[in-house]
This record gives sequence, structure tokens and C-alpha cells, in this order.
Amino acid sequence: MDERELIAKRVARELKDGDLVNLGIGLPTHVAAYVPPNAAIFFQSENGVVGMLALPEEGLEAEDLTDAGGGPIGALPGAATFDSAMSFGLIRGGHLDVTVLGGLQVDQEGRLANWMVPGRMVPGMGGAMDLVSGAKRVIVAMTHTAKGHPKIVKHCTLPLTSIRRVNLVVTDMAVIEPTDEGLVLKELAPGTTVEAVREATEADLIVPDHVPFMAA
Repeated sequence: MDERELIAKRVARELKDGDLVNLGIGLPTHVAAYVPPNAAIFFQSENGVVGMLALPEEGLEAEDLTDAGGGPIGALPGAATFDSAMSFGLIRGGHLDVTVLGGLQVDQEGRLANWMVPGRMVPGMGGAMDLVSGAKRVIVAMTHTAKGHPKIVKHCTLPLTSIRRVNLVVTDMAVIEPTDEGLVLKELAPGTTVEAVREATEADLIVPDHVPFMAA
């Protein structure tokens, strides 16, 4: 199982029937492929879709049915499409149960930076700031390090997406829950040790006496 599959499968376990869920660009879009086929989970994309499915069957891609990153998607029977004003009304109105976003950094306070690297071309801030501020629950799905450098840091050096604390961070090494007391190590990826996670994490971690492995 590669790191994207591991992360997406673990995030999918956080979703429950009846949830309206936004999937961000990149790794989060894979989550839809790992929910049970009979689950009553509705996926929203900020470009104006509710009821999107994972990738459509080969040959059924449509240029006008895409996720927020422009990738092809399928649609449930009865899916709805609408303009950006309606889409962001759902987001800013607090109607989203969960948003799953990628991350560049998460700091010791549980704050996310995910939209800009100074000095690089930025296509735009997208909907990340609205999503982190407006969704009832925020899950960050990202690799634990980038080119050997920790992405879970004491203080974000990249611009913050929001000052709000995210609810959960799922990486290829661990599941971490930001709390009032700090970052709690909840689960380990298969084959990973507490020591390896600590070495790959700049921020301080609260480590319980027993840390289970992620379910396969």
C-alpha cells in the first residue's frame, strides 16, 4: 500500500453516513474511492457539485464534470451542480460536516498552512481559508515530511490558512489529534515506531502509554 492509499483509507474511516464532505485538491480527492459503496456520504466540491463520486469509469470522463482541481469525477443519481456563490454559501454557512485538505505545515497549536509557498507562483488561494473556517470538522491529509524536512512543526514558517485549530492530522506515519494540551499521537502507521514519528516531527508530541496501529 503506497502512502496516498494509506492516508486516504484512514481518512475515509472518519466519515459517517449523512456527512456532507468537501475534498480538497490532490491527495484528499482519493478519499472518495475508499468509502463503502453503500455509505450515505455526500461529497462536495467548491467548484459547484454535491454528490460527486470517485473517478468515473474509463471512457466516461466529461470535461464539464470535474473536481476543484480539474480532475474528472463521476456523479451519484440526483447529484446537484450550481454556481460558486451557492457553493461558498454552503461552506461559509457552516453546512459542511467535514473538509479534508492537504497540508504544507501544521504547527504545535494545530494551525494549518496549505495555500502558499513564498517566492513561488500561486494560482490563487482557492477555498481553503473558507473551508477551514466554515466546516464543522477539519481533517488534514498529508505526508509527514517533505524532502526529509518535518511538516509538523513548532511554528509555521508558511502563511497560515486560518487561525482555527484543525481536528485531526492523518499522515503516512501517524494519526495526530490537536488538543488544548497539545498534539496527541493517536495511531501509528503499520511498521512505524513512536521513535520514528518523534524523529520526523519537529513539534512536541503527547504520547500515551499505548499507541495502536492504524487499521489496515
